[in-house]
Amino acid sequence: MILIVVGHTLSVRRRIVTLTVLAAVLAITLFGAPLAIAVARFHEGNSTHDLERVADTVVLDVTGELANGRVPELKPIKPDKDRIRGIRVAVYTPTGRLLTGNGPASEDRFVREAHYTDMATGTRDDEVVLAVPVLSGPSLVGVVRAAHPRSELDALIRMTWLKMAALAGLAIGASWLIGRRIATRLARPLEDLAGTAERLGEGDFTVRARRTGVREIDQVAEALDVTSERIGETLERERTFSSDASHQLRTPLTGLRLQLEAALESPDRDPYATIRDGIASADRLERTIDDLLALAKQIRAPRALLDLGKLFEEVRQTWHGLLAGRGRALRISGRKALPARAADAAVRQVLAVLLDNAAAHGRGTVSVLARDAGDALAIDVSDEGAIEDGRDPFVTEDRTEEREGNGIGLRLARSLAEAEGGRLRLTSPSPTTFTLLLPAERPSPRNEEGPGLAS
Repeated sequence: MILIVVGHTLSVRRRIVTLTVLAAVLAITLFGAPLAIAVARFHEGNSTHDLERVADTVVLDVTGELANGRVPELKPIKPDKDRIRGIRVAVYTPTGRLLTGNGPASEDRFVREAHYTDMATGTRDDEVVLAVPVLSGPSLVGVVRAAHPRSELDALIRMTWLKMAALAGLAIGASWLIGRRIATRLARPLEDLAGTAERLGEGDFTVRARRTGVREIDQVAEALDVTSERIGETLERERTFSSDASHQLRTPLTGLRLQLEAALESPDRDPYATIRDGIASADRLERTIDDLLALAKQIRAPRALLDLGKLFEEVRQTWHGLLAGRGRALRISGRKALPARAADAAVRQVLAVLLDNAAAHGRGTVSVLARDAGDALAIDVSDEGAIEDGRDPFVTEDRTEEREGNGIGLRLARSLAEAEGGRLRLTSPSPTTFTLLLPAERPSPRNEEGPGLAS
């Protein structure tokens, strides 16, 4: 049986119920049709057996009378609930004349056949007929004919078929109920998944799919939860990074603005020198933007050995003038330190955050120190200020602090350090000292001196 749906699609519930009912109907049809035929044959055999029993009883009753040439008196057929109703009996002479009972006035073919066989059976008009010979020794003294209406047999068969049809209807109804229950169990989780996916599409990345105990559906739910979590984390990281990155751009912009303002206040100053300094500041701003974009897109260049000399020279060029404009000094120093592999852009931005934090919230001389910390390269950034309230500098506690930039850059710096396999921590609240730790690479014996440092 093929289900064709035109113009619309079926829901999962209706599909499951329909297929369950169709499967039940198909099974009942394949099993019920042969059974119905077998039931009809069974009742036909039973009716013949009933006729045979009645005929044999009559033969025993009339044999003596017929052998003596007398007309026998037929006894009434006793009712039997297990026997087919409407049985009529007739006794015929060997010449085919009706002697007594209820039957045709003259012999029919069944009576004639009984002259030569032990039993003749079949249907005639609307009757089921059975005829048996009455023998007295080797001589035929008569024939007993038993019959019942065909309608009685048909009624019995139809009644049985009706009961079978009722049972089939109950089975189909039960399959419908079972199909609905199964459909509900399977469709509801799918509907929940659809609702979860819809909420996910609306931007709710905290939504989680309910588990059902159905392995395949739970696998889809788990995949959807993982996708939701990853998308949520990605968007949150992008939002946070965008907010933090905008804060990072303020420092080079501030430096460029200070250079331009200084040029305006000193009209006698060589404009070409001011232009060159401005172009250098613009180049550093462009590089900062490129670094942030690369980090935001998680573009990771192969980690090469850090060139601390070059890195510290860039720090000096960027921050010496800014700190000097505020009456503060910058001191960069280094000891023999283990080489480390990390992305230059990430380390440069971490140091920019720490120096900006020292410039904006610290006081006194700002120091940058590279040192060996066991299996790590440590870069300390400190000033002469202090964090007196004991709060976590990496946490932004209110909107005012967020607008002022407190904690935003440090949060970004810590995420960049962790992305490079390192750590950023506050090692001393007074004087304020932040330490960047990067996994060190042990040098070969021929390269024990390590990279050079600017000072």
